[in-house]
Amino acid sequence: MSLKKMMIEENRQEEKGLRLNKYLSDAGVCSRREADKLIAEGRVKINGKIAIMGQRVNKGDQVEYNGKKLVLQEKLIMIALNKPEGIECTNDRSNPDNVMDFINYQQKVFYIGRLDKNSCGLLLLTNDGDLANRIAKSVNNHEKEYIVKVNKVITDEFIKKMSNGVEILDTVTKKCKVRKIDEYTFGIILTQGLNRQIRRMCKALSYKVVKLKRIRIMNIMLGDLKEGTYRKVTDEELREMMKAVIS
Repeated sequence: MSLKKMMIEENRQEEKGLRLNKYLSDAGVCSRREADKLIAEGRVKINGKIAIMGQRVNKGDQVEYNGKKLVLQEKLIMIALNKPEGIECTNDRSNPDNVMDFINYQQKVFYIGRLDKNSCGLLLLTNDGDLANRIAKSVNNHEKEYIVKVNKVITDEFIKKMSNGVEILDTVTKKCKVRKIDEYTFGIILTQGLNRQIRRMCKALSYKVVKLKRIRIMNIMLGDLKEGTYRKVTDEELREMMKAVIS
């Protein structure tokens, strides 16, 4: 599904409003099943009137439970974008290639970490700025996987040197997992996040990166997500990621 179609569908759902039982559940009052009982008992009001089963809550509506006004906390959003080449990870709206205008998400989101302009693949975005910073810092201790095409035939020596560490930026990169895919393509799994690390590593070994694509960040996979489109990270994926970040 294209970005435009996704946005239209999300706007459509928003216009319909949120089902009241889900609203009560999201507000932390009770489960959806228990919410139906509360509604049936007349203990829930919308805009001062007793609510009915199946009613929806729209923007600006005031919901009360047992006479207490409820405030719905903004739901955590985590998006997986398949970023195309040419789109830049920047919040600078004066840059015509900025990722924020490209995704044009209806709520404010922050990208987690960076993927350089000439690279493509998995980029995560969230509406929680603190969470974005925490994951970006923590992810340097967790795996990120890439598929890389270079300009020369890949040798066993190249694979060995890339795996054992390459001297760049006045340091030696951490050991990593590297596998040959074909004559010009290899896969690499990093637990480090130096600036343009893979490109610099290849250059130090007299290779040039022709194409670089990120296919995984921790447990979040790019999969068959089409270039230029995004999907919401599932609750299960998010729970697994958070568990790894916190532990």
